[in-house]
Amino acid sequence: MSDSQPQQPFQSPRSGNGNGHGNAAAAEATTLLLAGARLTDGRTVDVRCGAGRIQAVGTTGSLASPALSRVDLSGYLLLPAPAEPHAHGDTALTADGEGPVSYTPDEVQRRATEAALLQLGHGATAVRSHVRIGDVHGLGPMEAVLQARRSLRGLADLTAVAVPRLLTGVAGADGLAMLRDAVKMGASVIGGCPDLDPDPTGFLEAVLELAAEHGCPVDLHTDGDDPARLSRLAVMAGGLRPGVTIGPCGGLSRLPLDAASRAADQLAAAGVRVTCLPQGDCAALERRGLRTAPVRLLRAAGVRVAAGSGALRDAGNPVGRGDPLEAAYLLASQGGLRAGEAYESVSACAREAMGLPEVRVEAGFPAELLAVRGERIAGVLSLAYSRIVIHRGRVVARTSAVREYCDSAVAVALDLPRQGRTEPGP
Repeated sequence: MSDSQPQQPFQSPRSGNGNGHGNAAAAEATTLLLAGARLTDGRTVDVRCGAGRIQAVGTTGSLASPALSRVDLSGYLLLPAPAEPHAHGDTALTADGEGPVSYTPDEVQRRATEAALLQLGHGATAVRSHVRIGDVHGLGPMEAVLQARRSLRGLADLTAVAVPRLLTGVAGADGLAMLRDAVKMGASVIGGCPDLDPDPTGFLEAVLELAAEHGCPVDLHTDGDDPARLSRLAVMAGGLRPGVTIGPCGGLSRLPLDAASRAADQLAAAGVRVTCLPQGDCAALERRGLRTAPVRLLRAAGVRVAAGSGALRDAGNPVGRGDPLEAAYLLASQGGLRAGEAYESVSACAREAMGLPEVRVEAGFPAELLAVRGERIAGVLSLAYSRIVIHRGRVVARTSAVREYCDSAVAVALDLPRQGRTEPGP
């Protein structure tokens, strides 16, 4: 089980037959030509997309046809679209509210939908959202996020991770029953926070047993500051298919180097992936100092490391952006990764962690693409303002930025864009 124009103004996902399926079918039927795009290897090409996949990649002008919808990508770098492996749609956009946060189904659905659309605008065509279940809210937030998933069909792929609080002891019995119900409802990933359960090992046993029973992937929150606990997790998780992901693992950075290296080796041997959060923490764990997992150390040990955004303007990070390119920027500027490696963490590695098919700008691959104004990866991570997002072969989001300078001698001399004025002014 996995997470699974130019075009005219985007239609609501509720158009068509009322449940979004008509819009999705229209998206699959679109044939799109991306003209004059620059690739990371320096080539300038045309890319034809249809039926949700890349049909052909050719030299500029070689794929032109009057029947194709055409998007001019001159000046843009064309990349595999990023994915968001660690979001919290149920709590997103709550930092500025007054009073207690509302968890009515309508409010949660609105927040989850708006958050996914914000992330889509940044380029993430697939989002994995961790959703708390249990306590006084029961399964209401999960039901709301699943409804948001249905409403977004054709625009973005949203999947839900069921996150119970307790799974052991008397109090955990209800949590385990609710977790089973969440999977039956449509949660495609099993999550949770073993660190917060009185019996972390028992919590992990319950999660892995249920995941094996239903063939679900596992995605757990852990700070990663306890080497013995990480060692037990690696032993227990080894061999589970479709796999185990943990994060944000900021505590690994606080361990002595030899202890962190041993933990990384054990995680790599067990095939456990790590999702780090370079932009900040998430509210699922107690804040213990905002340090990102030691990405270079983990990668050197062979651990597959993805990068997520975590909190999006909620208690975990009141100014979170939910922007994968910002996560990549931080990994390149502060995490010691080269720009291409950093972008891979939010694209190829993120998709792999989510069980999604690989994307390349080559014929036959899914048409999940992001065009960013710029010439090279390092440049677009630095100044990623203008973006065009393609999902299933259709343009689903655009962000345009225009930089202008006032009329001045230096602007004229350097042939910079000029801001015209109709009236005198300062």
